[in-house]
Amino acid sequence: MSFLTLDLNLLRVFDAVMSERNLTRAANRLAMTQPAVSNALKRLRDSVGDELLIRTAHGVKPTPHADELWPAVRRALSDLEAAMAPQSFDVSKTQATFRMAMADATAALWLPSLVRSIERDAPRVNVRMVPLTTREPRPMLLRGDIDLAIGFFPGVVAQLAGEPDTPIRHELLYSGKYACVMRKQHPLAKEELTLDSYCAAKHLLVSFSGRAHGIVSDTLTQLGRERRILLTVNHFFTAGRVVANSDLLTVIPRHLIASTGMTGELIAKELPFELPQVQVDMLWHERDARSPSHKWLREHMTTITDESFLRDTVRR
Repeated sequence: MSFLTLDLNLLRVFDAVMSERNLTRAANRLAMTQPAVSNALKRLRDSVGDELLIRTAHGVKPTPHADELWPAVRRALSDLEAAMAPQSFDVSKTQATFRMAMADATAALWLPSLVRSIERDAPRVNVRMVPLTTREPRPMLLRGDIDLAIGFFPGVVAQLAGEPDTPIRHELLYSGKYACVMRKQHPLAKEELTLDSYCAAKHLLVSFSGRAHGIVSDTLTQLGRERRILLTVNHFFTAGRVVANSDLLTVIPRHLIASTGMTGELIAKELPFELPQVQVDMLWHERDARSPSHKWLREHMTTITDESFLRDTVRR
């Protein structure tokens, strides 16, 4: 392939199809017909000597070469977008699809405000949520599977601080505390929560991975104590429902209690031991750092973090 003879418009089509993983959606995004998109992909395949995208029952699947090529294409297009119109960005006219990864409870708090803003200011912007089942979102960002990850990534953030050459960027959005949550009629609800009473109770653990171990278990081990975990779930909403209807205790970030939908049935108590603060970070890839639309999204997520939905709504 000679780069001098390559039609660079083919890269725009490739980028759109990689983002949407569907020819029809990519065609709509580009204001093209689906046959025109298919023809453009065929020309690009002929130029690079690779199939790039394979049709499946649910859309298209990239080849390994396409996965390797896309980050460079996305970065180049973002740089061109920023260079061509650095002062004329108008979010009301921007057509973009953002793929974001968050846990269910985090999404429940951030997304309502984001949707209101899109409806008001950015009518052509779409958001697609991607399941976040890990504390390690960097592979998804490196592959271009997502544009933004928001969550509690303590190990990742610690590593990024020592890797100045990493392509992953991050920003702290929120810092809060854990709380012990129980139903209002729990036998411990009207008593001071001590280490003995906490360890004697039965517990529910929220774990994205399903692993029955976490930061509380590590802390109790250091204190020479342990607790009985009767149930492990992977959603805060489920945790709230179960705890509100049982004598199980659970530990969750205080700002996420509202996402359970059970604030009227629950109370939160200070833990009888110290835990590190919960830090919610926003992570993205440097290829998107200068994109005006991506910058708008990041700035908006930072702004809405301070809104009232992050206030503690459960009685202490």
